[in-house]
Amino acid sequence: MVIWMAYPTLSMNQKISVQESWPEEATFCWGCGKNNEHGLKLKSYWNEDETIATWEPKDHHLAFPGILNGGIIATLIDCHATGTANAAAHKSSKDELSHFMYVTASLSVKFLRPTPLHRPVTLKARVTDISDKRIAVYCELYSDDTLCATGEIVTARVDTDKFLKQVRHCNL
Repeated sequence: MVIWMAYPTLSMNQKISVQESWPEEATFCWGCGKNNEHGLKLKSYWNEDETIATWEPKDHHLAFPGILNGGIIATLIDCHATGTANAAAHKSSKDELSHFMYVTASLSVKFLRPTPLHRPVTLKARVTDISDKRIAVYCELYSDDTLCATGEIVTARVDTDKFLKQVRHCNL
């Protein structure tokens, strides 16, 4: 059985991120999993009607000298938006311990300008459409106050037990 922590209304001042509310089996993602030692370990927090994350690139995340890699940017947007979708679904659920999960169904990223490598990036995301089967999220990535990339993500609801059973089967 998968055990979810309840999704409290979180703020940047609280220590528990959206990702830390997930079942242990869902914490190995390279972008946002706390149990992936080589991952980015993105942490997202509720702030009123949006989620916010701040992440600091390392030298090995470069595309060109001084510029953050586009694949890293896409991963950050994907993970932040998917975390936002899952948290919003649980937040709007009448049952605090609901066992469901939303995963990326589509991802579209627009790179607006180069993102500096040696400055923290801030991600802001908000739900634009929500239903039982799909949640759409819009995400922005900033360096300082400069908007560098945007993303539109659609997530699809999966049966958590079946999905994680398949994940476990892949790891045999």
